[in-house]
Amino acid sequence: MAGEIPDLEALERTGTGKGAARQARRDGMVPGIVFGGDADPLPINLPFNKLFKMLKAGRFKSTLFNMKVEGHEDVRVICRDVQRDVVKDLPTHVDFMRLRRTTKINLFIGVEVEGEDVSPGLKKGGVLSLVRPEVELVVTAGDIPESITIDVSGAEVGDSITISSVTLPTGAKPTIDRDFVIATITAPSGLRSSENEEGDAEGEDATEEAGEE
Repeated sequence: MAGEIPDLEALERTGTGKGAARQARRDGMVPGIVFGGDADPLPINLPFNKLFKMLKAGRFKSTLFNMKVEGHEDVRVICRDVQRDVVKDLPTHVDFMRLRRTTKINLFIGVEVEGEDVSPGLKKGGVLSLVRPEVELVVTAGDIPESITIDVSGAEVGDSITISSVTLPTGAKPTIDRDFVIATITAPSGLRSSENEEGDAEGEDATEEAGEE
């Protein structure tokens, strides 16, 4: 969830320049820098294995982190750049930006569903499909919602729930301008199959009647 800001532990890097960066990589670390806000830039090192795992998990650049560096206050940061080796495509340097509470950022916010127990479409056997289990929103760093909620209490089979029907947190807005679909309620596969069979049968009857004429 977006409200559960993950910790990102780093070490303060002593020394700057290419020599210190090369030494960090030999030690199994990835050098980086934390900049912005009202503080001086802070050179850091991140454990390569942990960073590589997070990069593979995806959306590293759109995740808000609580950075913890010994001897410094915790600070909220977001990744602004990951430099990679041109041959091996492995991370060689990471840039993070400190965020003020009023900073606007793009984050993927999880979608929660309410009203499933009373939805007429679901009571008839319809199937709820989350087209977008997460929605990318522009939010302020100091007011990040844990989730957004869609209400399917009045949804019938065949209905779609779009972003325009969702009450978004104050100050948040989608990164996509159009009214996109978040979830749908479709007929169960058995019902769709029987409807298709009925349609095929009607088509065959009509063909036979035409042939008799």
